[in-house]
Amino acid sequence: MVELTIDGAAVEVPEGSMVMHAANKLGVYVPHFCYHKKLSIAANCRMCLVEVEKAPKALPACATPVTNGMIVHTQSPKAVAAQKSVMEFLLINHPLDCPICDQGGECQLQDLAVGYGGSASRYREEKRVVFHKSLGPLVSAEEMARCIHCTRCVRFGQEIAGVMELGMLNRGEHSEITSFVGRAVESELSGNMIDVCPVGALTSKPFRYSARTWELARRRSVSPHDSLNANIIVQVKMDEVLRVVPFENDDVNECWISDRDRFSYEGLGVEDRLKVPMVRMDDGSWREASWADALRLVAEGLTQVKDSFGAGQIGALAAPYATTEEFSLLARVVRGLGSDNVDFRLRQTDAGLDAVLSGTPWLGMPVADIGTLDRVLVIGSFPRADQPLITQRLRQAAKHGTQVTSIDVAADDLLMPLAGRLTVTPDQLANAVAEVAVAFAQSRGTEVPAALTSVQPSDAARRIADSLAGATNAAIWLGSVAIESPQAARIVANAQALAQAAGARLGFLVVGGNAVGGHLARAIPERGGKNAAAMLAEPLKSYIVLHAEPTLDTANGAQALASLKAAQFNVALVSYASAAADWANVMLPVAPFTETSGTFVNLAGTVQSFKGTVRPLGETRPAWKVLRVLGNLLQLQGFDEESSEAVRDAALGSVAERLSNTVTGELALTPAAAGEGLARITDVPIYFSDAITRRATSLQAAPASRAPRARLNPAEATRLGLGADDRVRVRSAAGSVELGVALDAAVPEGAVRIAGAHPGTVALGSAFGNVTVERV
Repeated sequence: MVELTIDGAAVEVPEGSMVMHAANKLGVYVPHFCYHKKLSIAANCRMCLVEVEKAPKALPACATPVTNGMIVHTQSPKAVAAQKSVMEFLLINHPLDCPICDQGGECQLQDLAVGYGGSASRYREEKRVVFHKSLGPLVSAEEMARCIHCTRCVRFGQEIAGVMELGMLNRGEHSEITSFVGRAVESELSGNMIDVCPVGALTSKPFRYSARTWELARRRSVSPHDSLNANIIVQVKMDEVLRVVPFENDDVNECWISDRDRFSYEGLGVEDRLKVPMVRMDDGSWREASWADALRLVAEGLTQVKDSFGAGQIGALAAPYATTEEFSLLARVVRGLGSDNVDFRLRQTDAGLDAVLSGTPWLGMPVADIGTLDRVLVIGSFPRADQPLITQRLRQAAKHGTQVTSIDVAADDLLMPLAGRLTVTPDQLANAVAEVAVAFAQSRGTEVPAALTSVQPSDAARRIADSLAGATNAAIWLGSVAIESPQAARIVANAQALAQAAGARLGFLVVGGNAVGGHLARAIPERGGKNAAAMLAEPLKSYIVLHAEPTLDTANGAQALASLKAAQFNVALVSYASAAADWANVMLPVAPFTETSGTFVNLAGTVQSFKGTVRPLGETRPAWKVLRVLGNLLQLQGFDEESSEAVRDAALGSVAERLSNTVTGELALTPAAAGEGLARITDVPIYFSDAITRRATSLQAAPASRAPRARLNPAEATRLGLGADDRVRVRSAAGSVELGVALDAAVPEGAVRIAGAHPGTVALGSAFGNVTVERV
């Protein structure tokens, strides 16, 4: 440790720290622009100049290493004079447009100009002009003359997002921050550039000119779009959400949020919002109804199905981003009626997975501990789309020595170095994990399990095994493809065996904003009930659907729609009319996360409760209240809670004791797939993950939301006689679609990658299996 004195106060900091770090530890504020605690030191704004005794001139606090006995003055006449001189230079070319700048009222330059700027400028020459830049639909760079060249945005892209999308051109007063020629900013974390910009050069394009910052009420909430549950501040004016920014929590999301968390609010107030209860007439048309009439019809319809066909013909499907309270009450309604058919895992296809898992699957460790791992193997995941902020943490860990390896179905660029990678078709994931397990056993000289003696490891599998062999603190994570695969039980069992051999922790990158909460709230079949896949494979007489859009949220949208249409009575508790208009008998408008109180439990088991941030739109009601009243109308016992907190406490109990990744399945291999065609690889595009993001205008204009294409390995395309941009007809057992071709070396041979959760590919049916591709 190094001891120094700052403004008369002694402080100890680790060797190698800068004066800025020591000042922060003391709580002494040093004015700055380019310094950011999560970014590397650039020392190019010079605003943090301080006086160091025995130094001939003022020194930048952010880039001056501490030494024993150093004496620093941050507010001496010499330091303040230097800071004021820097501020004068920064303001020379800055435009005088604070009255119309979106950053006005929360601008670092504006704040410091009050303390360090002059009341008049000595500069009489013309100010420089910097033309606006086009960075895409999310980040606005319309007023780049405001830029003070702190390079925070450049460093954020390089160091946090993992891709350098912005850079600086020219020198001196001709310097400009710009994107690469003809390129937009496409990172899934790009919106954080807006937050780190200390002036109004980069602002939010969807929020642009919507409100002044002092007009906005700020309310804490939790994001529902992935299982990290990033902490956010929802900014509101006149009961309308106008902006979402991060709330700093180092144990969850640090000070970052993904673009999906930041811009999805645009989907909250769209025309498609269901504002009043709707009842389908005999002729198929819809009419508005009062809540009392609609709930009475729901109770009568469910009772009639139970009396006529038995309670086993009633099933409930929920989206994985429902709150824990909603999950709990939905499960209690269904079980109160005598059925055990309830599930939120709408994309899970292996009925055998539940039999091999005990307890609630979770990450297996706190999120903040990811940086302490020395080895991580990710199996069957699209990390940047499924878990953008977990991927960001993994990227930082990799920069500090963590060896990351991957067994995947597409060799996407994870924007981090990989120590090993094995890319296979989806039906071979279990065998790929077995290969690594055998290679690991051979490298250690231990006996290969009897079930795997026929396996011959590839060189790629050996590299992954060699990485794990050197581990002292390792984790093996199972992602969305592994969990949702028809061979999920085999994949999980093989991964568990590998984890035990390597002394690694097994974890699940669960999909959906509240998947852990859904398990804890018992919103899964427990006593022989049907899971989501079984409920939709063999149509029931009645379905209760909560928040889900079945055609896009299930593993087989075409089958889901057919089963729902074949049912006798369906009730939809949804926020959007189009989500249920094709198949529901009664639509009840329920609140999205911004209009209700509730609780999410993230993939690390962190329980986070939140309140509504705006009033429910129209006659929308919180789903937990609707389900509680429905339980009373059905004359079921135990629906007496008066608050969401009471429902939460009854549902959760002791969370830590119920989290478990114990796997009881046995090692197994997947036989070679029979049939013609190519294996389908199905990814869910990052901005099609749920009903809210699918309706966010700016996210749908982003490059990641382009229409799906049939993505083929160039060698596979050559074999089929296809080239880029050709049109092909893709056929499956369920139907066919026409798509353009894209050549993608990340796709393994023998496979075609086609996005799911998109209206243009629903007709193909199952997310797994073989398809044929032929030129149109």
